[in-house]
Amino acid sequence: MQKHYLSYYERLKVEILQSSDEGRDLSILKEEIENITKVKAWEKREEKAKELLDKIQFIPISEDHKYKEPSNLDEIWEESEREFKNYKLMVRPDDKLLDKIYGAYLGRMAGCLLGKPIEGWPRDKIWNFLKDTNNFPINRYLSSDVDKEIKEKYGIDESKYRGWINKIDHMVEDDDINYTILGLYIFENYGENFTSEDVAESWLFNLPIFHTYTAERVAYQNLVNLIMPPKSGEFRNPYREWIGAQIRADFWGYINPGNPEKASEYAFRDACVSHVKNGIYGEMFIASSLSWAFVSDNIEEIIKVGLSVIPKKSRFYESIEKILKFEEEGKSFEWIRDFIYENYEKDKKNEEYWHNWCHVISNAQIVVASLLFSDLSYEKGITNAVSCGLDTDCNGATVGSILGAILGAKNLPEYWIKPLNDTVESGVSGYNIIKISDLAKKTLDIIKRL
Repeated sequence: MQKHYLSYYERLKVEILQSSDEGRDLSILKEEIENITKVKAWEKREEKAKELLDKIQFIPISEDHKYKEPSNLDEIWEESEREFKNYKLMVRPDDKLLDKIYGAYLGRMAGCLLGKPIEGWPRDKIWNFLKDTNNFPINRYLSSDVDKEIKEKYGIDESKYRGWINKIDHMVEDDDINYTILGLYIFENYGENFTSEDVAESWLFNLPIFHTYTAERVAYQNLVNLIMPPKSGEFRNPYREWIGAQIRADFWGYINPGNPEKASEYAFRDACVSHVKNGIYGEMFIASSLSWAFVSDNIEEIIKVGLSVIPKKSRFYESIEKILKFEEEGKSFEWIRDFIYENYEKDKKNEEYWHNWCHVISNAQIVVASLLFSDLSYEKGITNAVSCGLDTDCNGATVGSILGAILGAKNLPEYWIKPLNDTVESGVSGYNIIKISDLAKKTLDIIKRL
């Protein structure tokens, strides 16, 4: 087993940047942080890293930190000024809604599939590959059926990375999809009064630890050691504001069409197992936005509803407002895409740089920009998202899910949907190979019960 997968020292590197961004002054630990790099023995370095992780967590947020970012649901809603109370519509659980739910599932999976082969690639590498395969701007799925020289140039290993369109005949397993289906599992097994502890239990039953990543993997490790939610999302977890919770949002929006308040409440129960602050807000934002996507085709309104459930004085709220303002000022999608690249990826090799390609804030900006400039075109939305780089499959999935909910399955382009063959493979017990249409029907059954 590769030690770095569970290494406290590797987590410490991220924690230093994460805590600085949260507003902690780490100067009092500067000497200890510098000295740990001199420790060569792996076991001793790991022990010292654990000590430092714990010390950093006890450093208070600076008084001059301008953001107010609670991790408790009542406090989150209080800081949001509860504008979500203005948004609630009853939705009839009929065939029209079923088509929208089916569209959301299909849209999520196709968007995920588009971005899956190049997940984690830097944007320059993505763009060069697309150009070398005559697919820029993106107009089709990505194929590994390319010249040997291109495979070698981009390190394409078909045995390692699934999702190349020439290698699939259904939606293959992906964590973005596992968590959506896991939401269904949670509701069918625990009901509407499910708790964060129930979410944690469902992980332990259904997900091997190495099928989880970053914040979820740390939380999983904490759960095994009987550190329960919400502490499981905080303890020695430097990834606590990354994208992991945001990709788990969709099902809570699916089962609460027209009810963003309830969608955000369910999302919170899920998110706090592994995340805090902006990591939680990402899941609440997407769940609430999706809830409203079933009753509105106004993208600006859908985003506004999503923002209505999270604190106004948070970094997340500020970052999304910035994208909305750019659009109002007449900035193009290409300009905004470059802005995100310049601010969140271009200098990522700088040792002082705090941001990671899996962080929630930059990826949420990509989702919002891609939707704003989609013109309600499914293809334009998901290709916008993937062209931005960063977490390509997550963002393609989220944008696809929201547009799928707006448009419905019948209005999704056949080219993007047909390769799925209405079939998804997942790692969730009881749903290993299942018809996507059956997931939609099961979801509608839950709405009827609610």
